[in-house]
Amino acid sequence: MRLKLGVLGAGHFGRFHTLKAARAPRVEFLGLADADPARAETVAGEAGCKVWDVPALLAAADAVIVAAPTAFHHELASAALAAGCHVFVEKPVAATLEQADALVAQAAAAGRVLQVGHVERFSAGMATLQGSAGVGRALYMEAVRIAPFRPRSLDVSVVLDLMIHDLDLVLSLARSELVAVEAVGAAVASQRTDIANARLRFANGAQATITASRASLKMERRLRVFGTEGYASMDFLARELKLVRKGQGEPLEQIPGHGIELLSWQDRDNLEAEQAAFVAACLDGTPVVVDGGAGRAALDAALRVETAVAASLAAALG
Repeated sequence: MRLKLGVLGAGHFGRFHTLKAARAPRVEFLGLADADPARAETVAGEAGCKVWDVPALLAAADAVIVAAPTAFHHELASAALAAGCHVFVEKPVAATLEQADALVAQAAAAGRVLQVGHVERFSAGMATLQGSAGVGRALYMEAVRIAPFRPRSLDVSVVLDLMIHDLDLVLSLARSELVAVEAVGAAVASQRTDIANARLRFANGAQATITASRASLKMERRLRVFGTEGYASMDFLARELKLVRKGQGEPLEQIPGHGIELLSWQDRDNLEAEQAAFVAACLDGTPVVVDGGAGRAALDAALRVETAVAASLAAALG
């Protein structure tokens, strides 16, 4: 059985989704729709697929990938669910919590899959950490995601553009309600916040610090997790994971009774893995890795960070 799949949106992410979906196993790729006919034809030419209007594509498809700008996520995903389609929607799930709640409720009522595009959940690095048995319950986490400026995704702040990936990862590791957020940030190269630092506190006592920038001079991707059973340090660019745990690994003289393990991984196509998980959820009923609820939680955290950034700026300006 093959999934009749279409893509809504032919921009930066829409193009990548289209090129992957056009060659995906278990998929009968129907084509794409976009508000810009010229852009749609260009991407369709690359993928060797058909250009549709939205209503016709929704009527023909079993499932769609919504990769339009955030402002259109709710409208398009809701229309797709109403047409009986399973929906994959790029992050953030919607522009507001009310829209996110509506999509979650609509998908549940329709019995359709709603998956949100937090692609870092599918990285080989995170799979290596999860396969290592981890470091117990997370007590403190630190994430850094910085990159040079690129003139795309400027319809949202760095919080909804980049930081939301690490917010999702931290939420999945904390497994507890987010109870407090403090943050600072500034616009550097655009009209929206381009660099931000957030401090999060959870109901179970766990805490996290997250830094995101899209206006830096270099790239950096790190995640550190201090847990009840050890410490993990991940460098995603170097593809390296260091684990310090009691009684495991190469003994450490400076930490009696503890050892260190050095693990590495080969990068894989995260987007391909993400799409494959969506197809499996639609065709086989496998659990959705990042469902609407998880997408809603990440959006809630991101909006709370944005509110805290605005408050800190207002206080600084008097």
